Amino acid sequence: MESSDRSIQAKAFDETKAGVKGLVASGITEIPTMFHAPPAVLKSLKQVAAAPPSQQLTIPTLDLKGGSMDLMTRRSVVEKIGDASERWGFFQVVNHGISVEVMERMKEGIRRFHEQDPEVKKRFYSRDHSRDVLYYSNVDLHAAKAASWRDTLACYTSPDPPKLHDLPAVCGEIMLEFSKQLMNLGELLFELLSEALGLNPNHLKDMDCAKSQIMFGQYYPPCPQPDLTLGLSKHTDFSFITILLQDHIGGLQVLHDQCWIDIAPVPGALVINIGDLLQLISNDKFISAEHRVKANGSSEPRISMPCFVSTFLKPNPRRYGPIKELLSEQNPVKYRDLTITEFSNIFRSQTISHPALHYFRI
Repeated sequence: MESSDRSIQAKAFDETKAGVKGLVASGITEIPTMFHAPPAVLKSLKQVAAAPPSQQLTIPTLDLKGGSMDLMTRRSVVEKIGDASERWGFFQVVNHGISVEVMERMKEGIRRFHEQDPEVKKRFYSRDHSRDVLYYSNVDLHAAKAASWRDTLACYTSPDPPKLHDLPAVCGEIMLEFSKQLMNLGELLFELLSEALGLNPNHLKDMDCAKSQIMFGQYYPPCPQPDLTLGLSKHTDFSFITILLQDHIGGLQVLHDQCWIDIAPVPGALVINIGDLLQLISNDKFISAEHRVKANGSSEPRISMPCFVSTFLKPNPRRYGPIKELLSEQNPVKYRDLTITEFSNIFRSQTISHPALHYFRI
C-alpha cells in the first residue's frame, strides 16, 4: 500500500483479503491514495454540505398499510408511487410488512460478519459473481479511478436460495428469513408499479421481474479522512428495483435536478429505487436515478443491505425490451431488446460510475 501506483496499491489491498475494515483495524490515520476521489467529486460533496435547509428536499415516504388497502387507498398509493418513480426514481416505504425486529437482526448480522475474525471471512473472499456467496471490497476495484470506503458480503438468494450451511454462520439464518420477506414485499411493489404504468397488476411479475434476488451486506467503517473519498461512488442500479435497508447513520444521496439530495433514514422504513432494467422496459417512464454514499465520518460503522431484484451478473438468456403496451406514435421505442447476460457483460466491463443503459438506447 506504500506504492504511489494505483494498480499496485489495488493489487496489494486485494491480496490482503481484509478489506477496508482491515485498514481501519491496522490503525491508519490517513487513507491510501487509491481511495482519493477526483477533485470534481470532492467539490460536489462540499456544495451539498453548504446547501441551506430551505433547499434540502427529500424523497417521498409512502405508507403501504401492511399490504392491505381498500380500493381508494390503493389508487392513492399507486398514484404516489408512479409520481415518485417518474420524478425521483426513489421513495421510502413504511408499514411494508417486515418487522423492526427482523430488520434489526439483519443489520446486526451484517455487522457481525464484517467484524468477525478476518481468517473466518477470508474463505468467502472472491470476485467471482458466479458464486452464490462472496465477500470483497469494491466490485470495480481494479477498474475505478478511485476505490470507495466499504466492504461487501454478496449473496444470491432467489430463485435458488443457498443452503444454510453454505452461508456465514453469524448471519445465514437471518439472511434467508429476511430474503423471504423481501420477496413478498417485492411482489407487492411490482403490482403497484404495474398499475402505475397503466398495466394489469401482474404484468411485471408475469415478465419474471420479481423472480430473482441478490442481497448485499454493506459495511462502511469509520473513515479517518471522509472529506477525501466516498463510501460508494455515483452509479445507477443494475436491477428492476432495489430494496434498501439502511441504519440510522445516513450518507445515501440521490441526484435530482442536477443536485445531490440527502436521503435521511426514516425509522422502520425501507428505501426503494428504480433500476436500469425497469427504466428500459418502461421506456423511460420510470427513471433509474444516479446515487452515491458519502464516506462514513461517524465513530461507528454504517450498515446497509441493498437487495437487487435481478440476476445481476449470473447468466440469464431472458430477453427484455420496452413493454409494447406502453408504446405509441407519441412514445416510440427508445431501447433495443437485450438479454440480462448482454447487460451484465457491459456492466462488468467498466466501472459502476458509467451506466450501462445508454449502450442499448436506440
